[in-house]
Amino acid sequence: MTSIVNRQSSIENVSEQVQRVAAEAKQAARQLAKASSDQKNSALRTMAQELLAQRAGILKANADDVHAAQRGGSSEAFIDRLRLSDQRLEEMEQSIQAVAGLPDPVGAVLGSWRRPNGLEIRKVRVPLGVVGIIYESRPNVTSDCASLCLKSGNAVVLRGGTESFRSNQAIAAALQAALRATALPEAAVSLIPTADRAGIEAMLSLNQFIDVIIPRGGEPLIRLVTERSTIPVIKHAKGVCHVYVDRAAELPMARRIVLNAKCQRPATCNAMETLLIHEETAPRFLPDIVEQLQAARVEVRGCERTRELAPSVKPATEEDWSTEYLDLILSVKVVRSLEEAVTHISRYGSAHSDAIVTQDEAAAERFVRDVDSAAVYVNASTRFTDGFQFGLGAEIGISTDRLHARGPMGLEELTTYKYVVYGTGQLRQ
Repeated sequence: MTSIVNRQSSIENVSEQVQRVAAEAKQAARQLAKASSDQKNSALRTMAQELLAQRAGILKANADDVHAAQRGGSSEAFIDRLRLSDQRLEEMEQSIQAVAGLPDPVGAVLGSWRRPNGLEIRKVRVPLGVVGIIYESRPNVTSDCASLCLKSGNAVVLRGGTESFRSNQAIAAALQAALRATALPEAAVSLIPTADRAGIEAMLSLNQFIDVIIPRGGEPLIRLVTERSTIPVIKHAKGVCHVYVDRAAELPMARRIVLNAKCQRPATCNAMETLLIHEETAPRFLPDIVEQLQAARVEVRGCERTRELAPSVKPATEEDWSTEYLDLILSVKVVRSLEEAVTHISRYGSAHSDAIVTQDEAAAERFVRDVDSAAVYVNASTRFTDGFQFGLGAEIGISTDRLHARGPMGLEELTTYKYVVYGTGQLRQ
């Protein structure tokens, strides 16, 4: 009985902590919405400086997280998502500087018109308010999301994964130090102060303080948030990304794209998980690419025709076609036509990022038209689906939804709009 009472008390304490953080973020959002571009840019540049100034503490906290994850038996791919380095910290700093250099979306006039009665109507960008972000493992998400939310005039409430809790605390402390130094509200960047799973449940009920929830992570997390949230959700679901090598593909280009899409950083959501190859191309391309993939330590699983051409390949199951591995594992299927490739992507893909490699312009146009994904590529790696690579400075995540935002979410996707109407005393008759 005592343990039940203690557990209930613990849940109530977590709920109170989360509610306090969200309420303070709501107040900060009202102040931040009035901040000038110069104020926000000054804070962002100071944030970038603080990240590097506090490099030693951040890397120490991250090393502790990595060590704990290794002790717990986490996979190499998971550790790669979690680990920070001098280079990754510098990339985080560069990303914040890039956001500071982008145009401020707040106050932009999307359209204006005058009615016959003389009313002048303007459609103006405004911040969303308080953005709640629930994410797993990757600590660079903390600085990316904080910088984009700040520039777009939003307060952000961050709930990172338990495995990166120390790293996120250290990064958030650096960002908050920058806010204090530039006289913007510290609560504009808030981190849920507990790794307890109850913190997520508490966030999802606070629709009086949080305006939108953005989950980034695996299917269980996305499902939990979608089912439990009382707040509108913009999903950033899994990335089952495809590369289709067409009958008219330039094979040396196809090899480079396939190896990059799978091997450059396999633990990311924009890495290729399934390779589709036209049956006319397969005899010339498949044995060689399988050999190169296996040399890069990729476990290849394939359909029956794939295994005929490359006997070392393991058999693929039905489940493999819809699996996001986030690891050095790849499914390969030989298809009879472009149409079969598109049908496969439609059935098993996650509407994230898909690519065709071809020199046939008509085939490329059909693929672009028929593949309904957030990002569709012609003769390029899916690894480019990224806010920084798209010129957005950073990204909140990659939305696989269709409403409000789709693909890499940058500054504009963190705003909504309001109508501002100017009159001279008009009355409706």
